Amino acid sequence: MTTIQNATVLVTGGASGIGRNMALRFARRGARVVIWDINPAGLEATVAELKAAGSGDAHAYQCDVTDTGMISERISQVHAEVGDVDVLINNAGVVSGDYLLALTDEQIRRTFEVNTLSLFWMARAVLPSMVERNAGHIVNIASASGFTGVAKLSDYAASKWAVIGFDESLRVELHQIAPGVRTTVVCPYYINTGMFEGVKTRFSWLLPILEEDDVAERVLGAVQRNRSRVVMPPFLKLVPVTRLLPPKLFDVVANFLGVNRSMEDFVGRARSTKRLERT
Repeated sequence: MTTIQNATVLVTGGASGIGRNMALRFARRGARVVIWDINPAGLEATVAELKAAGSGDAHAYQCDVTDTGMISERISQVHAEVGDVDVLINNAGVVSGDYLLALTDEQIRRTFEVNTLSLFWMARAVLPSMVERNAGHIVNIASASGFTGVAKLSDYAASKWAVIGFDESLRVELHQIAPGVRTTVVCPYYINTGMFEGVKTRFSWLLPILEEDDVAERVLGAVQRNRSRVVMPPFLKLVPVTRLLPPKLFDVVANFLGVNRSMEDFVGRARSTKRLERT
C-alpha cells in the first residue's frame, strides 16, 4: 500500500482537466499536492481550489515539461520548499487530432516531447531520491490508443504506445534496483475533459466516453493499492486477444466498433482556443 496521507504528490498538467481532478482528490485525502503546468492563470485558480479542499500545503509551479533545464530547476525548488516527491503523476499531454498528412512537423514533435519524452525527464528527476529511500510511486498516463492505432491519431497513438513500453521497462528495472518504488500505467478510453471534444462512440454501453471523476478515483485507488495497470473501460482488456487476428480481420472488428470513425467530428480545445491544451 502507498500511503497518501502527508505524502508529497506532484502532478504535471495539473491546472486543468484530469490533472486538476486528480490533484483535488489527493488533496482531500491529506496529501501535500504540487502541481506543474504551463498555464499560470490555471495554476493560480487550481491551487486556490486545492487549499479550499483541505490542502493548506498546496504548491504551484509554472513549468514546461519538455524543457529539461526548467524541470531540474523546478525539482530543486520542490525539494527545498516542499520536500522529496513521494508520488509523481506524469499527466501532461497534448493531442493534434488530424490525418498524418495534415500534421505539421511542429505538431508531431510536440506530441512526442510532451506525451513521451517528458516522462523520461520527469522520472529521472524524481527517481534518485525514491531509489535512495526505496519508496515512491510513478503514475504514467497512457491511453487506450496505446493498445490500438486510430485514424487521425497517428502521432498521439504512437506516443502512448511508447508510454506503455516505457512504464513496463521502468517497472522491471525498479524491481531489480529498488523494489519499494512502484509504477502504474493508466490506459483510459476517451475522457470527457474537453481535450477530446467532439469524439464519439458507437456503442456507449461497451466503450463509453469516460467521466474524469471516475478516472481520477481509479488512479488514486491504484496508487494506494500499488496496482501496476489501470484499463478503462473493462472491454479494452480484450484488445490483446483481438491482436491474434489477422490485420484485415482486426480492422474489421475495430471498424464495426466505430473506433476508426471516433475522431471524425473531433474539435478539441486546441482548435477552439488556438493553442495546445494539456490533459
